[in-house]
Amino acid sequence: MMDYLSIPTANGTFDAIAAGPAGGRPVLLLHGFPEAAISWEYQVAVLGDRGFRAVAPDQRGYSPGVRPEQAAEYGMDELVGDVLAIADALEWSRFDLVGHDWGGAVAWWTASEHPERLRTLTAVSTPHPGALGQALRTDEDQQLRSQYMRDWRSGSTERQMLANNAEALRRMFEWKVPQSRVDEYIRRLSEPGALTAALNWYRANRPRAAIDKVSVPTLYVWSTEDVALGSTAALDTENWVTGPYTFQMLEDVTHWIPEEVPEVLTAMMLEHLNAF
Repeated sequence: MMDYLSIPTANGTFDAIAAGPAGGRPVLLLHGFPEAAISWEYQVAVLGDRGFRAVAPDQRGYSPGVRPEQAAEYGMDELVGDVLAIADALEWSRFDLVGHDWGGAVAWWTASEHPERLRTLTAVSTPHPGALGQALRTDEDQQLRSQYMRDWRSGSTERQMLANNAEALRRMFEWKVPQSRVDEYIRRLSEPGALTAALNWYRANRPRAAIDKVSVPTLYVWSTEDVALGSTAALDTENWVTGPYTFQMLEDVTHWIPEEVPEVLTAMMLEHLNAF
């Protein structure tokens, strides 16, 4: 049974999906671009069935109740602040954190800056930001893969992505995400201001300080066919984790791990959660 929540915080009201008993061990799942909380629908349902209290919010810009207009309001400090605000609103003093794509980046930063709040971290696709930053400085392959992040800062990106029935957005999913799910993402991002808000994650200024190593027990899941995130940063991530660390490599899987191989990922997540 899936619950649909409105989570009021000082930053605004976040929409979320949830499952599991109210007193279950809390797990927060963060989605990426250009998706929404429903990308975690399978994982939330299974976690809830196993007795966890799993909550996946539509993040800043994706929840209509938290959609500031200025790109500066989508910096990493604000995004990490949202994670803590949601956890506080749910009365979670300590919780497990899971993130994919941009949600993975936010999860890494949260784990680095607030380890006392996390029981475990699961990062999907996204390497540790320190490893990614190093790869962007030294690895031509990663530089080419990440060119889109600079391109999308252009003010013409929204028009290009939504043209021809959002053909460009649809192609991003590489036909690995169910069509009905993609249609729902497109519907949401076609609402006035929604795509600009999502793209503001790329347009915001990046963190002022360098990220530290992560000490919480960490599972990192990376797939070999990820077009955006190459092996250099993925393999270097272990050097940025000082706590217990597990690296899982998925062969012949694209960037869209939570929806392309939901059963495989969920099994890995459960093993990691149950180990701590």
